[in-house]
Amino acid sequence: MAESTDTTTIGEPAPERLQRGFSFRSALSLAFADVSPIAAVYAIFTLGLFAAGPKFFWAFPIVLIGQLMVAAVFGELASRWPYAGSVYQWSRHVQGTTWGWVAAWAYMWGLTLALGTLSYAAGGFLLNIFGVAEPNRWQIASVAIAIVLAGTIVNMVGRKVLKIMVAISITCEVVGSLGLGLVLLLFYRENPFSVLFSSAGIPDAASWTSGPMLLAIAYVGWSFLGFEAAGSVAEEVDEPERNVPKAIILALLLVGLVVMFSAAALILSIPDLPGVVASQSGDVVADTLTTHLGVGVTKPLLAMFVIGFVSSFLAVQAAVSRCIWGAARDRSLPGSKVLGGLAGSERLPVNAIALTAVVAIVFILLAGTQFYSVLVNFNIIGFYIAFGVPVIGAALARLTGKWKPGPFNLGRWGAPITYIASLWIIFETVNVAWPRTQPDQPWFINWASVLTTAALAVVGGLIYLSVRRGIQAPIAERFADTPPAQ
Repeated sequence: MAESTDTTTIGEPAPERLQRGFSFRSALSLAFADVSPIAAVYAIFTLGLFAAGPKFFWAFPIVLIGQLMVAAVFGELASRWPYAGSVYQWSRHVQGTTWGWVAAWAYMWGLTLALGTLSYAAGGFLLNIFGVAEPNRWQIASVAIAIVLAGTIVNMVGRKVLKIMVAISITCEVVGSLGLGLVLLLFYRENPFSVLFSSAGIPDAASWTSGPMLLAIAYVGWSFLGFEAAGSVAEEVDEPERNVPKAIILALLLVGLVVMFSAAALILSIPDLPGVVASQSGDVVADTLTTHLGVGVTKPLLAMFVIGFVSSFLAVQAAVSRCIWGAARDRSLPGSKVLGGLAGSERLPVNAIALTAVVAIVFILLAGTQFYSVLVNFNIIGFYIAFGVPVIGAALARLTGKWKPGPFNLGRWGAPITYIASLWIIFETVNVAWPRTQPDQPWFINWASVLTTAALAVVGGLIYLSVRRGIQAPIAERFADTPPAQ
């Protein structure tokens, strides 16, 4: 693939591998939990409905198809390079060290900030369950920090505990999402199916290519992220060349189907749909369920939200810690000796896990400030930059004739899918980052995605220049004669 200009010191010991400990089902569960159908629906449902009306539903299949093409490309990349760190490893091996470092930098920031937002959301729901109707910033932050610490312990204890926690949580999520959706459709449907093609009076939303619909697609783009988590732990998965690609694609497909079913059921069960859309206020998901099922559903509903956000936290932390560790193993980061360490009987990257917790806690302490509002916008754009680098890298490799397929490959469909996936990821990255002017927000909030990307690019560039000379050769070259850890 891309020629490497990196060097490895002669006489260096063989690089350490992470131990196997995840089956195909475990990798699938981790990726499923990372995307999280409950978090995917709740985080953007009201935003999408208010942006384009009930027809925003069609943003789900549009984004799902685009992301499935990205997932298919990831599957091919993961089959070639099934090493800890997903987008970092794929980008570096397909196009070189600089590409890999850019993907890793965006991924590490995007996911670590996501840990803060996930735990903060879960903290608010948890306080509501215990009767704190309007918790203040510091109450939510305290509970969120406790969630970060508890989740970090789970990730540090071992793979068995993580697998059990994730399995329990996604069972609750699937049963809750499908169960609620079925109940709403069978007993509480308020609107005809034709309403899914209506804008319910939203100005300029009649066209499928209008600003409101593009905004809805941007919001839904926040939902279908995290399926690459199976690739981040690839080194720990049995037969990763075949199991990881299947886990990446199947996790996204399953979550997408659950999310679309739940979203359709909610839209069809909203009482006075035109009035709700016109009001542009309220929590539509909670209000709809409370109206039909009574106040007694409130606590179980909040408990589902907590489970969804916490399970996503566990999976996101596992994924980003492997990216940090994988980059540190290559000496690509400051403090690589510490961050590249493994500990415990299962040889886990505890220092990398701990770093994600520290950054997430600092981020939580900023909650409620304008700086927090600026940073949180990089959560999503960081994902898309990290996704775009390896996908575009794979497209360039195909165009230049350097691509060699692995055990899992798309055959003759590989090239067109890779090219279309590249165009999709470029479109959606611009769409998500595009500043939508909100008069009630200061200019730097409206431009937050652009500003945070630019600032982190400058900081990242300086750090990369400081470590570049010490970066070792790509791990595939150093693993050539090293058997996998068991």
